[in-house]
Amino acid sequence: MAFVPYGITPPIITPFREDGSVDYETLAMMSKRLVENGVHGLFPMGTTGEFYAVNDEEFVKILTTVKDAVAGMTTRKGRAIQLFAGCNHITTRGVIHLIHLVEQVGGYDAVSVLTPMFISQTQDELYTYYKTIADSTDMPVILYNNKPKTNVTIAPETVARLARDCANIVAVKDSTGDMTNSEEYLRLTRDQRDHFNVLMGRDTLIFAALMYGATGAIASCANVAPRITADIYDKWEDGDLAGALEAQYKLAPLRIATNMGTFPQTIKEALVMQGLPVGKCLDPIQELNADQKAKLRKVLEDMDLL
Repeated sequence: MAFVPYGITPPIITPFREDGSVDYETLAMMSKRLVENGVHGLFPMGTTGEFYAVNDEEFVKILTTVKDAVAGMTTRKGRAIQLFAGCNHITTRGVIHLIHLVEQVGGYDAVSVLTPMFISQTQDELYTYYKTIADSTDMPVILYNNKPKTNVTIAPETVARLARDCANIVAVKDSTGDMTNSEEYLRLTRDQRDHFNVLMGRDTLIFAALMYGATGAIASCANVAPRITADIYDKWEDGDLAGALEAQYKLAPLRIATNMGTFPQTIKEALVMQGLPVGKCLDPIQELNADQKAKLRKVLEDMDLL
């Protein structure tokens, strides 16, 4: 049976100290806190984790810290915590290098691969990019479509082609915010469901995606509101659709608030307001202004997160 990513997985933030070094102790604390509050997996080195800001040594130590922090911990139903590692680079060889580092660390269930940044690939180039990467490893691979950040999208037809041709490409994370795009991913791959699934990447659309047939979400706001976010999936899984929808409504203002400032600074500032010493994003990303901070605090208060 192919690996099936499911539930709520936060792309965990990377805490930095004032001198720009990684705060591994806080990272371990954050990892445990998230699992204790109901998430089903952890995903270091995603966009929210500022993957672009670390070197190979830091990359390996971050993955090791997260893995070791939650060793032996389980979900509410006794399932092992899923671990995904972000492997993102402009070049195919750069991604493969990072995947080899993940393989050396061991213990990770899948790698997530973003479309290349800066360059604008054709769909045929994207197909070759992902197929070459999938062929380079036995690890399950999650496609990561984040058009708002990369200006590149993986067309539904390309995803369906990759799902058909690559058995270890097990899912796509859709962060476009376009529900029709997510639906087309689901519709065009429905005959590959024995090994391929869809994960929602826009936190306001988790409930809708689950109802369409997605198996879960990679949700940045789960860093700040893990229990609320996990409730969307847990209540949906238990058949409490009204409860799942209410949790989705409760989460929405936080996701909308992340549009303030440069992503993912709002996520980090919310955690600092909660008393977690995660620091700020690395320069050139700057803190929210006073008015934005006041608005964020009000959102957190209304959500009973302060």
